[in-house]
Parts: sequence; C-alpha cells; structure tokens
Amino acid sequence: MTPERLRAFCLEFNASAEEFPFGPETSVFKVLGKMFALTALDARPLTVNLKCQPDEAIRLRETHPAVVPGWHMNKRHWNTVTVSGVPDRLLREMIEDSYDLVVAGLPRADRLRLDRP
Repeated sequence: MTPERLRAFCLEFNASAEEFPFGPETSVFKVLGKMFALTALDARPLTVNLKCQPDEAIRLRETHPAVVPGWHMNKRHWNTVTVSGVPDRLLREMIEDSYDLVVAGLPRADRLRLDRP
C-alpha cells in the first residue's frame, strides 16, 4: 500500500480526520478527536501505529514479523506495522479494527451518529 492509499483509506471512515499534533511530518488519524492511526507518510519503510485488542496484538506479532509492539505507544494496546510486510487486505482489516476499537470507547450517542453501535 502506498502512502497516498494509506491516507485515503484512513480518511474513508465516518468522521475521520487527519491532524498533525506532533509536527508536519507525522499524520495522526482520529475519529471524533480520538487517535486510531499514526504514521509518517514519507518515512521509509512506511509504518503505521494501530490500536489492537491485547490478545490479537500478540497473535499478530507472533505470526507476522512486520508487526511489532507499538513504538512510543502502550505496547499492550498498540502495534507498529511495516506496511510492505503485510498483505493489503490484512492491513486494511487492522486499520478498520483500530478505528472500531476507538469508536467502541466513545459515548453511545457518538457511536450511533457514526452508525457503528
């Protein structure tokens, strides 16, 4: 997946937005102010930090060398994924799972507005 496709995919989700709280080189993708993905789109190799259920995070790390504990993140809940090291389909699933986990932590009214009860 290219940096452009990664950005576009992250922005496809309801109420998602790209912000730059850590400087212009780091894209932070949020849903209603809560982060679900973090990446430096011009970095090589391209990596992305994604939220993950703790058990699933461990499973992904054990089965995919390109998935490691989240860099500068809570390593129990976040993975850093080298984009070129996983199939596009898996990467898309991990991004959607990250988005869904963040949405699940939002107030019910916000979840209903996003059409993700």
